[in-house]
Amino acid sequence: MAQETIVVDQDAPSPEVVSRIAEALLGDQVVILPTDSVYGLCCAAKAGNPAHRRIFEIKERPLTQTLPLFIADPEDLDVYGEEVPAWARSLAHMFWPGALTLVVKATPALPSEYVLPDAGTVAVRVPASEVVRSVVRACGPLAQTSANTHGAPSATSADELEGRLLELAGLVVDGGKAPLSLASTIVDCTQDVPKILREGAISQEEIASALA
Repeated sequence: MAQETIVVDQDAPSPEVVSRIAEALLGDQVVILPTDSVYGLCCAAKAGNPAHRRIFEIKERPLTQTLPLFIADPEDLDVYGEEVPAWARSLAHMFWPGALTLVVKATPALPSEYVLPDAGTVAVRVPASEVVRSVVRACGPLAQTSANTHGAPSATSADELEGRLLELAGLVVDGGKAPLSLASTIVDCTQDVPKILREGAISQEEIASALA
């Protein structure tokens, strides 16, 4: 099992729990966190963090890919993204906090390992999870991916987490059933018009309606 498992109320985490999670992340541990969509493998998105590579090893996912980031507030879109089109800000205003991931051009504020090579992009999301947002405010953005072996179903509760993930993570945070239990929708915001890369909890029709 993980070194430690703690239970949290996603909507009203105690300061002590937030502090403990942030401590683990800043201590270069991989933490399994509940979110509004699915459970995620997370690490602090800081330069040279060994937990970043560790996530790929746990996930059994190629290092050639990059990890999306959790950020705390819609205003952070301009901290980690640049040349963000106005319509992308409109989507953020409409759906954040929530299950929408936006792919934008990354700013120099991000260490290179969290930026997609060649394209120079980063995927960011403000989840509708107060525990995640509070942790991000405490320790900075989190690199994350769904908590499952690559190709396996995503876990929507702590009970669904694979045994090997429980053994390999430094800390597991049990927030009960994820409210949406669906992956986020991913939209590429680097062109003149939005391009949906993955349709998830937010439908293509809802995206189109928000921009109409």
